Amino acid sequence: MNVDPDLSPLRDALETEDVDGYLIDDDASDSDQRYVSGFTAPDPYQTLVTDDGVHLLVSGLEYGRAKSNANADSVTRRAAYDYQELVGECGPYEGKIRTIEAFLADHGVDGVAVPRSFPTGTADGLRERGVSVTVESEGIVEDVRATKTDWEREQIRTSQRANEAAMARAEELIANADIEDGTLVHDGEPLTSERVKEAIEITLLRHGCSLDDTIVACAADAADPHDRGSGPLEADELIVIDIFPRDKETGYFADMTRTFARGDPGEEATRRYEVTREAYEAGLEAVEPGATGAQVHDAVCDVIEDAGYESLRSDPSTDTGFIHSTGHGVGLDIHEQPSLSPAGEELQPGHVVTIEPGIYDPAVGGVRIEDLVVVTEDGFENLTDYRVGLEPVAD
Repeated sequence: MNVDPDLSPLRDALETEDVDGYLIDDDASDSDQRYVSGFTAPDPYQTLVTDDGVHLLVSGLEYGRAKSNANADSVTRRAAYDYQELVGECGPYEGKIRTIEAFLADHGVDGVAVPRSFPTGTADGLRERGVSVTVESEGIVEDVRATKTDWEREQIRTSQRANEAAMARAEELIANADIEDGTLVHDGEPLTSERVKEAIEITLLRHGCSLDDTIVACAADAADPHDRGSGPLEADELIVIDIFPRDKETGYFADMTRTFARGDPGEEATRRYEVTREAYEAGLEAVEPGATGAQVHDAVCDVIEDAGYESLRSDPSTDTGFIHSTGHGVGLDIHEQPSLSPAGEELQPGHVVTIEPGIYDPAVGGVRIEDLVVVTEDGFENLTDYRVGLEPVAD
């Protein structure tokens, strides 16, 4: 990875905590680990941040790749501390603890701060060996990750281009389907949520991305914001498609939602779509440096409530209307800081966030429209280049 993160806030926090280093013990599925080390491995490895650099402790299997790929000032094999001999002598757990202890000592570290997700066993083992371990009170690296570098923005933009290709394929299938007895039909078979999701996944793979799941939800299914959808897609009903792929090489996510209806979903559903679109536009207009996530959320709620629909702001117990926050940060995690919600804090240049209002009711269906934007010095740049429209269109 070439993210080249600014870790000065982390080093400042180490000085405040009066510790010598910051230690991460995890595999690369942990986004903080991947971000700080600039390295990916399927098994846990250790990343140590000190005043003089970033230092990795890895297995012999990963050593060569770490030396070539990691954003680290030094990379050390476990074998340098006789790891296998220690494992044979006192077992895997104690062997790991003693190896990390020696690694810390080599870098002059007597006490470390660790993330809140740090393994309890590792922390207890190090303490038993006389190393001070302090669990951070705030997600320091997560806060650093919230402000994206130019390189990171380009990776997210690339993921969003793949997302747009997948959305276009889904829209094409819906637009070109025949209608038989109220059901969408493609090549003589019902066009199901599962078939559309398969087409989305194939398109993403061809663009170097993958995803664990996606949403293609029709009618009442679409009224549950996280219902993945299943079964035949119907004419004259709202269809919510929410795609959130991750680039297989860089690990950066994208996110986009569109709502379509093949045919006439009715006056009320169409009105809800137009109100959601107006709220989405109000949310975009509210994004600028210095604005808070709460203010952006309020701008969206104002539109939806003024149109006569409930939100969690107007009725915290409602299960219809606008029943989630306006958006979230996107990066190495699909949901990260900052938040566009009642608790959302100040937006800063480099924050990448979604704007995704929606209105939901099982009796009508669901509507959601979502773009991905980056906060700039004077406003925002929309990283999404995809039309907004209820009627699906085939290229």
